[in-house]
Amino acid sequence: MFSKKITGLIASLLVVSFSHAQFRTGADQTEKYLSYLKGKRIGMVVNQTSIIGNKSSVDSLFSLGINIVKVFGPEHGFRGNVGAGVHVGDSKDPATGISVVSLYGKNNKPTSEMLKDVDLMIFDIQDVGARYYTYLATMHRVMEACAENGKELLILDRPNPNGYFVDGPVLDMALKSGIGMHPVPVAHGMTVAEYAQMINGEGWLANGVKCKIKVIPLANYNHNMPYVLPVAPSPNLNTNASILLYPSVCLFEGTIISQGRGTHFPFTVLGNPDLKGKYSFSFTPQSIKSMSETPLFMGQECFGLDLRTVDLVQLKAAKKLNLSWLIEMYKAYPYKEKFFDYKQSKEIGNFDKLAGTKELKEQIIAGVSEERIRASWEPKLLLFKKMRRKYLLYS
Repeated sequence: MFSKKITGLIASLLVVSFSHAQFRTGADQTEKYLSYLKGKRIGMVVNQTSIIGNKSSVDSLFSLGINIVKVFGPEHGFRGNVGAGVHVGDSKDPATGISVVSLYGKNNKPTSEMLKDVDLMIFDIQDVGARYYTYLATMHRVMEACAENGKELLILDRPNPNGYFVDGPVLDMALKSGIGMHPVPVAHGMTVAEYAQMINGEGWLANGVKCKIKVIPLANYNHNMPYVLPVAPSPNLNTNASILLYPSVCLFEGTIISQGRGTHFPFTVLGNPDLKGKYSFSFTPQSIKSMSETPLFMGQECFGLDLRTVDLVQLKAAKKLNLSWLIEMYKAYPYKEKFFDYKQSKEIGNFDKLAGTKELKEQIIAGVSEERIRASWEPKLLLFKKMRRKYLLYS
């Protein structure tokens, strides 16, 4: 589990920003689906963000007598205490005795054998609205497995904290990977249920199969609503600022610039030891259990930008990715040939796969203006926005 220090930080910074009387997640509306679960053998795709009120949805439904036969855990594990990129093994949940199957280890997709004793699958995981967040890939594979094995998938919808905007290059499918499986922009502006409907409707599952989906939608929600997550969606997204900055800052995982892994404020700072003398702000990554145990530049002072000073109201009002930080740090970094060398960075990886296009890296290197870069995204963005409208559940 998180250390007491990290848990305290999350508890103090991550709070729901409006009343449950006005707004309810799909999971919270048990009156709409509890009777549907009775008498069925249930499989649940969940993690630490899967809550009913302030209690795990697995624990809550289990205590209500629902027959949960299997839990499927994504990256970071079912209880959310495994670091980024670390493979997770199968286990048995000590709290309930339920078998836990990892979808971020030996298997990334439920097999027919795993689903044999399941009548209904539930997907209840908090997304953050960025194409490269791996839970979208998990949902795709679960949908595909359900379709291939004749299982229905019940989606308990949750808000998208970055659902207020759509921006970035649309993925070139030649760069398809676990951090980008569909031709969507970096910020897609959809909830998981809306996204699942798009996957089905556009025939993106293997061999064009369709997953039978039942959705419990959000109550009293729209895409412009401010929403601060009550639980950290992953160990290194532990503040509201990190979540709002993530669509822009995660691009740096394909560069030699640290995003603050190995600090208690990841995804809110940017830096590199070679930038000494160019910036006064600095931080020093250290090993932090369950967050970043071997971070980039561990023990080395990194100089760069402190994004904790960014005005989040203005960031949201802009409704676009911030490219200025990427352009600025490329210009400031003295060894240009190393900047996009993800093998050096030891982080998640390939900049082109994160960006979804080879063009952005080429544009940055060539010194193309931000205005021209954005203009190059526009034709495909317009087509995506038109397609997206078909699947929206909320205004």
